[in-house]
Amino acid sequence: MSQVLMPKATAVWLVENTTLTFDQISAFTGLHPLEIQAIADGEVAGGMTGLDPTTNGQLTKEEIKRCEVDPKARLKLSVRDVPEPMARSKGPRYTPVAKRQDRPDAIAWLLKVHPELQDSQVAKLVGSTKSTVQSVRDRTHWNMQNVRPRDPVTLGLCSLKDLNDAVDRARRKAAREDAARKKAGLAPLESEVEAEAVDPGEADQPEVDALDSEHHN
Repeated sequence: MSQVLMPKATAVWLVENTTLTFDQISAFTGLHPLEIQAIADGEVAGGMTGLDPTTNGQLTKEEIKRCEVDPKARLKLSVRDVPEPMARSKGPRYTPVAKRQDRPDAIAWLLKVHPELQDSQVAKLVGSTKSTVQSVRDRTHWNMQNVRPRDPVTLGLCSLKDLNDAVDRARRKAAREDAARKKAGLAPLESEVEAEAVDPGEADQPEVDALDSEHHN
């Protein structure tokens, strides 16, 4: 049997959206049953976006239903006729013109669901700019009245792997910064007093010379 694509993300989706047993999900994804249980308990893969195996042709809804009614049954991976996508080379992400209008929606979704992501990460994920991310964040985007949060993975603007990797990096960085702040808090810092006198809104303003070319697309 072929290898399941992104087994952990697939397991997350199966745990959240089906009544399959831990053993059934384990047998299909190749993960240990205890890891499946840990996913269900929120101890593993916390915050990871699940991957629906029916949307990429790995499973059919009928196959899932067949195994849900029979705990002893085992899921059978569907035959994939679609070739595996080639790995994307590093560099700026190109977004097809037809999908560029979806980027503000994707940005709104990322800001809402994953607030731990930095603006630069959000921009990189959807192939946008930090100024556009900022305009969606502060609701000054030129088309804000039509923006509605939509998953960038579903829109095809980024892969689930890229999204989960970005979230993991953001959370690790936040944890390191939190630990550093707690350590620094053991001694009073004059810089903290000075920071309180600064208008926080000024620090978050986008650069004046940053141009959002997307407004003209």
